Amino acid sequence: MKLSKSIKVLGAAIAVAVLAAPSAVAAVSLTGAGATFPGPIIEACKAGYNKETGNTFTYGLGGSGAGRTASDKQTGIVNFSDTPHLTAREGVIHLPVVAGPIAVMYNIGNSKPLYLSPATVAGIFGGTIVRWDDPKIKADNNRAVQEVIYKTDSNGSVVKDKAGKPIVLKTVTRNIRYTLPPKSIKVIYRSDSSGTSGAFTAALNGAAPEVWTKAGNNSFTTTFPGNINAVANLGRIVGASGSAAVAALAAKTPYSITYAESSYAKTNGLAIANIKNEAGNWQAPSSGGVSAFLGAAKISDKGIVTYDYKTKDPGSYLFGSISYALVDTKQKDAETAKAVKDLLTYLLDPKCPNTSPALEYTTITGKFRDVNVALIAKITA
Repeated sequence: MKLSKSIKVLGAAIAVAVLAAPSAVAAVSLTGAGATFPGPIIEACKAGYNKETGNTFTYGLGGSGAGRTASDKQTGIVNFSDTPHLTAREGVIHLPVVAGPIAVMYNIGNSKPLYLSPATVAGIFGGTIVRWDDPKIKADNNRAVQEVIYKTDSNGSVVKDKAGKPIVLKTVTRNIRYTLPPKSIKVIYRSDSSGTSGAFTAALNGAAPEVWTKAGNNSFTTTFPGNINAVANLGRIVGASGSAAVAALAAKTPYSITYAESSYAKTNGLAIANIKNEAGNWQAPSSGGVSAFLGAAKISDKGIVTYDYKTKDPGSYLFGSISYALVDTKQKDAETAKAVKDLLTYLLDPKCPNTSPALEYTTITGKFRDVNVALIAKITA
C-alpha cells in the first residue's frame, strides 16, 4: 500500500520531534530538602535544568538540620546544608555548589542603608547593643565610608577576569549622616537548626571574637555569647523557623533586625546593611563581594571550605556563605546518577546564577570549581 506524500512528511516530522524532545521514559524526578539559603537559586534554575535534561528537581525548605537528617535517612537524593555534615554516612560527599551573601536586614522605617562593623553587628545580635541610637551604631553611620563597586554586564551579572576574580569598576567614598531612632532593637534569629545561623555566627566569632566569644553554631541559642533568657532579652530577642519566617516577622515588627539571604529582604521590603571588612571598606551583600571573600578561603579535596574572616581583600563581603549539596556517591541506577551529576553541573554553570542576577548568588570558579568537578565525577551507579 502506497502512503501519500503528506503522510510521509508528517511521519518524518513526528520522528524528528521525538528525537529532539527529552525522553519521557528517561526522565528522572530528583528530590531533596534542607537549607533555605540555596532555595531561591534552586527555584530560579530548576526550569532551565528541566529544559536541558527533561529531569525535575523538587526541593523542600526545612533548614540545614532537615537537610542533614534527610541525607542520614536517605529520604532525598540531593540535600543541602550550609555547614559541613561531619557525621554523614560513609559515601556521602560535600559539594559546595552554591555561594552567596547572608544579608543583615532591618526595619526602621526607611530603605537607607546602614553601615555596620562586625563588632557592632555582634553587639546587636549578642544583646550588648540594645538601642538603635547606641553610640557604636551612631559612630558607624556618621563618618566617611569607602566601598568597592564591581563591574557588571548588561544583565546585572558581575564580570570576572580569566582567573575568576570579580573586576573592580571603581572605589567610591561617601560622607554619611544617619539620624537613628531612639528605639529598642528587636532581634529576630533562626530558631531551627540553621546553616545560615551557623555561617553567620561563625563569621561574627571570626571577625569580632572579642564581642561574639563563642564559636559559630547552627543553633543560635547555643552560640549566643551571653544569657539569651536574661530578663532584659525576653520579648526583645525572639526566634522564627526558616529564612522566610524571620524576614516576614521582621517586616511586621518595627525597629527589628535579622539575617537571611538577600532575596528575602527584597521580597519583604527590608533594608540591607553594608558591612565593614578588614581592609576598612564597607561592602554591600553582593555576588562580587562574596567572590572576593571566597578568594581568600581554603577548600579541601573533600569539598570542605575554611573561611578567612580577616582577609584584606578590599572588596570582600564577610558574611559570604557556601551551601553544600550532600550526595551519595553510589546512586541506585545509571539514570539517577547521570541526573544528579547533570543537576550539580547545572548549578555550577554561570547561566544558573545569571538566570536571576538580582539574587546575588555568585558563580563558583577557580579552585572551588575544580574540586566540585572532581567530586561530581565520583558519582556512579
